[in-house]
Amino acid sequence: MSRNMTFATAALIVAILVAVPLMMPQLSSAASIEEAVAKAPKGTEKGQIDPNGAPGYLGIPGGPQLNPLIGLVWAIWVGWIFSTVGAFGGIMAGVGHMTIYGLGAYAKSFKDTAPTLNKSITDSIRVSNQWLVGLSALVSSINYYKQKRLVPALGFFLGIGALFATLVVVFTTAGKLKFSQYQGWFGLVVFVIGGFMIYEMTPKGQASKKEAQAAAKAFESAVKSKTNIEDQGVKTVKWSLAKTEISFFGQTFSFSPIWAFCGGFFISALASFLGIGGGFLYVPFLTSVVGLPMFVVAGTSALSVLIGMIFAIFNFMVLKGVEVHWALIGAELVGIFIGSMIGPRTGKYIPAKVLKGIFIALAIFIGLRYTLRGFFGISIV
Repeated sequence: MSRNMTFATAALIVAILVAVPLMMPQLSSAASIEEAVAKAPKGTEKGQIDPNGAPGYLGIPGGPQLNPLIGLVWAIWVGWIFSTVGAFGGIMAGVGHMTIYGLGAYAKSFKDTAPTLNKSITDSIRVSNQWLVGLSALVSSINYYKQKRLVPALGFFLGIGALFATLVVVFTTAGKLKFSQYQGWFGLVVFVIGGFMIYEMTPKGQASKKEAQAAAKAFESAVKSKTNIEDQGVKTVKWSLAKTEISFFGQTFSFSPIWAFCGGFFISALASFLGIGGGFLYVPFLTSVVGLPMFVVAGTSALSVLIGMIFAIFNFMVLKGVEVHWALIGAELVGIFIGSMIGPRTGKYIPAKVLKGIFIALAIFIGLRYTLRGFFGISIV
């Protein structure tokens, strides 16, 4: 497939995804937000709905007025970080929706006065994150597959496990999660993963990853010498449900598709609960349990996330009637496409240790911030 065809295919997909929002309101239950607003107390104080206010977020009178341009710029960053390290797309999307736009504080304002509206806005934030991650995962998967930096079988089985998990989470948490709970758990899980990745960088954590280190060094050398990386990219050596082997830059790696399915189920269950893609969990799983080098992890993680996101969005919006702010989502999808096209082309020039360092720094800061904010009401910059 030529580069022009790949770009054209991705552009067509973006056009379809941007057009879908125009049709989705017909499939979802528009009454949920209206009912929640109707039950909320009226007035101009905090935690009240101003009936005379201009329609804002989700059409709520007096709700936050969102600037799509800010969403476009932030989404470029979201698409780049996810497509570069295979993680943090959903987390960064959540940071944008909760903090940059202030939707977190807005949802919290209804915690006591209108709990139904609080939960509806929380669900909307979760699904909005998933739209951004889904498109980034799609574009990234195409680019990494072309570069042979994606393990299709591994990503597929992780993704299939995710399908079952999303059904369980959607029907057990939609409309039941308060924003403070969501924010606290969001931060705590990210913080713990960041700590685990720090251990991975220690000599003891690196001791069992000689093959991954060797493959990473060979890949970095090939990039520096401008060698065709596709020639030594991912190849399937042996395939079976019990054990599958692949090769990447002279090193052989193996995994069990059955265990990949189980891993995908538990990872996606937690990710769907948080309303994010799960890349921040797939990355440690792929580097620690499977032992893959970072240069293969990003693409494989993207494919796994893509499968889970498709069904998570469908379940939340079509089956449960969760709504999103389409004007914002449309602008963000354009930014996601731009960032996701740039990521795979620039990430190969960044050393594996630097990629992990970026992952850890973001995990520690974001995890600590949202844990303290969600559970204890303490805000740090």
